[in-house]
Amino acid sequence: MKNLIFYTFIVSMIMNPNFCNADLPQQERLNMSIPQVGSKAPDFPGLKENKGKNIVLYFYPKDDTPGCTVEACALRDSYHDIGKLNTVIFGVSPDSAKSHDKFVNKFQLPFPLIPDEDKKICQAYGVWVEKSMYGKKYMGVARTTFIIDKNGNIAKVFEKVKPEGHNHEVIEALKALK
Repeated sequence: MKNLIFYTFIVSMIMNPNFCNADLPQQERLNMSIPQVGSKAPDFPGLKENKGKNIVLYFYPKDDTPGCTVEACALRDSYHDIGKLNTVIFGVSPDSAKSHDKFVNKFQLPFPLIPDEDKKICQAYGVWVEKSMYGKKYMGVARTTFIIDKNGNIAKVFEKVKPEGHNHEVIEALKALK
């Protein structure tokens, strides 16, 4: 059963035209880079409204998929501990607002998910990248988390995030902030 679910997921990823954004100019793909620690965080909905708080901004590939669900539910389960550290959480993926609403409701996520269908936020944070699966290349989100400090600067970047236990890494990084 697990194999059937996995292969169905893989086929849907490859066949979904939103997953492979071929209309992005090649030059735009090459110029994307991840903001460095200490740099000003690129704008996104919720950044200005939360000045004075730390922000966990996590990027994930797709709503209601195995790894993304594990990551979101772990952050949900740590929501109160993270909140005690003067921190808010935002998730970002290229999914629609409708898809995000279903995901939030299904797993009772207490934090907002930002739809990025045009991939502008993903591009600004350098996480819209070329990926490869079974020899097929496509564009997708690199699972990445940014911790933005209360002044709006990048304080920590987690690249190639493993969903299991990532919430604990986030909490430790937040505790290390001054």
